[in-house]
Amino acid sequence: MMKYKTKALDASTWDDFSRLVEENNGVWGGCWCMWYHGKENAEASVEERRALKETRVRAGEAHAALVYHNDTCVGWCQFGSPEELPRIHNARAYQKENPALPDWRITCFFSGKGHRGGGVASAALAGAVAQIKALGGGRVEGYPESIEGRKATPAFLFNGALHMFERLGFERSRKIGKHKWVVTLEL
Repeated sequence: MMKYKTKALDASTWDDFSRLVEENNGVWGGCWCMWYHGKENAEASVEERRALKETRVRAGEAHAALVYHNDTCVGWCQFGSPEELPRIHNARAYQKENPALPDWRITCFFSGKGHRGGGVASAALAGAVAQIKALGGGRVEGYPESIEGRKATPAFLFNGALHMFERLGFERSRKIGKHKWVVTLEL
């Protein structure tokens, strides 16, 4: 496995993040990881999503652990409070039990072309957990997919793989989809 380091997404790392996103077609056709920030952001144009993300980052209202191989940003893991990231996939199933919201959510991962399958997502998750701990910790939720016994394309595991979360001590809370779980960790 390659050696990676992580850094927080902030004004000083914005150019690294934006370079990776632009090199990868804006991520999933121009998402800029804005879908989780709210419906109005997801429906904006690609250019608007880029500007909205940059504004949030420069204001300290967007969190992510960026993964670096040497000096190149090769991936990330987005996290934030439920207020910062109000949307999650499988929300109807999630809300069915009227859960107490966590302090932090881990919503999505991205590994750039040529860096998938090499541990970028695992490094990103470890970096996000370390940043959350430094920001005061609390209850953290993730929404990964179980890939046990089935083939899953890494590019579509944008919420992460269940085994990756469990390696860091996350515990299964409940299922919210055919393969999707709510996992939690107290920091």
